[in-house]
Amino acid sequence: MRAATHADSRGPERTRQRLLDEACRLFAMHSFAGTSLQMIADTLGVTKAAVYHHFKTRDDILTAVIQPAIEEMHAIITAAEAQRTPSARADAMLSGLVDLTVKHRGLIAMIGTDPGVTSALQSHPDVVELFRRPGELMALDGSAEAEINATLALAGIATTASSPVMQHHDADVLRRCLLSAGRRILGLRTRRP
Repeated sequence: MRAATHADSRGPERTRQRLLDEACRLFAMHSFAGTSLQMIADTLGVTKAAVYHHFKTRDDILTAVIQPAIEEMHAIITAAEAQRTPSARADAMLSGLVDLTVKHRGLIAMIGTDPGVTSALQSHPDVVELFRRPGELMALDGSAEAEINATLALAGIATTASSPVMQHHDADVLRRCLLSAGRRILGLRTRRP
């Protein structure tokens, strides 16, 4: 009896995760704006009411999709801010950002290429801050050159990691190359393996 209760309690969570996975797939295929709650319900073979049971709007689904990455980014920023020197803060931010980007390649691609996602995220002040703060931490001295280099590193990492052309590369190889390039762009010491 106990096992059945445990399985039943996981059912809603399993359904919720299937819904999020399918929503991500549909967002990638049809864009965020081009995906309706009805489309998600239809592809899962459930009613729209079943989708509403878990999420009231597409924005709620998007928030749930990006929430794990948001939590990881908060932790990365906190760890970087705890470093003693600007170089150490920049390196910690760069390293954490590369790890996050490689881990969430599909999500990063969706955020970077779908105007509907970008627009929806602008209504979340904490997300806007998460886009701003890494650049500040990576701009070593706050000069125009440092800010430009930080922006170049951020954009280059996100674009490269999420590029369909790069999907065949092993995550460890991609991570190592992105870190090396990011350190060169930022003027940080390149670490030896």
